[in-house]
Amino acid sequence: MRLIRSIRRDIRAVFEHDPAVRSAWEVIFAYPGFHARQWHRLAHTLWNWRIPFFPRLISHISRFFTGIEIHPGARIGEGFFIDHGMGVVIGETSEIKDNVALYQGVTLGGTSLQKKKRHPTLGNNVVVGAGAKLIGAITINANVKVGAGSVVISSVPPNATVVGVPGRVVEIRNPDTDTVEKLPDPVWEKLENLEKRIAEVEKRLGAARATGEAAVSADPLLSKRTDEST
Repeated sequence: MRLIRSIRRDIRAVFEHDPAVRSAWEVIFAYPGFHARQWHRLAHTLWNWRIPFFPRLISHISRFFTGIEIHPGARIGEGFFIDHGMGVVIGETSEIKDNVALYQGVTLGGTSLQKKKRHPTLGNNVVVGAGAKLIGAITINANVKVGAGSVVISSVPPNATVVGVPGRVVEIRNPDTDTVEKLPDPVWEKLENLEKRIAEVEKRLGAARATGEAAVSADPLLSKRTDEST
């Protein structure tokens, strides 16, 4: 019964995250993320029983049919959702809590060759955008949103939004008041300052050019020399 409730929770997760879904039958027969999740249930169970070879074989078969690679050792909570899914990779020591959503091309990767915790931990209600790479034994705390294409190599506090390469926190939402605190972005601030300086230099050059042309027009001798040179 617990397994059936868990599978039903996975189906509800699709309805919660994907407005394109029309029925539970679509989820069961036409959603590769749902299929990969169910294959992983079997592979992870065999992995915990320390049965050799077969967990990795099941993972390989699942990747062949779904385009999603989940290592049998990865631990996944309830309400897990993978949208589209092609190219998603979840490493061996990854830990995924409840109500987490991943989009296509997401990687939960490792950086160490040692047999220890080397993949990310995702807290409850985390959403990871398409193509994002989360690398190393970092912790992405609850209610975090990771922007598409971001590369996150350090832990992220709760209720934050992360974007960029490398990933940086740009805002933190207060769940009690539902207000958002925008954080300063040093890179963006430098770009804005650079644009302002370029605009100021162009303005000065334009003024200097206009002054020079006016001086030439006012001096007949300079005008004559200018005409002769052309």
